[in-house]
Amino acid sequence: MEHIIWFINLFLHLDKHLDAVISSFGVWTYVMLFLIIFCETGLVVTPILPGDSLLFAAGTFAAIGSLDKWYLAASLVIAAILGDTANYWIGYIVGPKVFTSQSSKFLNKKHLTRSHGFYEKYGGKTIIIARFIPIIRTFAPFVAGIGRMTYIKFLFYNIIGGVLWIGLFIFGGYYFGNIPFVKQNFTVVIFVIIFISLIPIVIEFLQHKYGRKIKD
Repeated sequence: MEHIIWFINLFLHLDKHLDAVISSFGVWTYVMLFLIIFCETGLVVTPILPGDSLLFAAGTFAAIGSLDKWYLAASLVIAAILGDTANYWIGYIVGPKVFTSQSSKFLNKKHLTRSHGFYEKYGGKTIIIARFIPIIRTFAPFVAGIGRMTYIKFLFYNIIGGVLWIGLFIFGGYYFGNIPFVKQNFTVVIFVIIFISLIPIVIEFLQHKYGRKIKD
């Protein structure tokens, strides 16, 4: 039982124990990272798994030669894309079975129809943006599936979002993770990166909101 608890704790906090994992498991570290990123993006019940911090930490260890940066990035891009894809299809299959009531306040077919319309209009941006927001990225593909977003459209933005997310944090860690200031302020740096990545989205939202008022 103690071994199971230890293993679960290791998975939940792998970003903090990555050095020990690499030393103990060697090449199997890639498999563990793959599984965590897949589960963090692919299963609605596992949003608590490390995401951004784990990617940044992995990039940092790649910079000192403990991991291969290209193999690492490629495998985790695949994990992120497959994770979102699995999450989408879970929502796609579960949605019609859950949203069956015409009178229920929450589980109503009307909500399913509205979700579909929203994702068809704004879904692409939502899938990409969600990649950079912890917890939200776990639910976005699930909701996209429930809302019946066209799969080809979803897959296109899923690939773009996966490549951008993995690339930004892996290579961000690779080039900047071993700088003393960054190592000492790791959490702050992660939040700064997320904030910067959201600036274009905030600008577009403000333009859409206030630009429409000016036209009206």
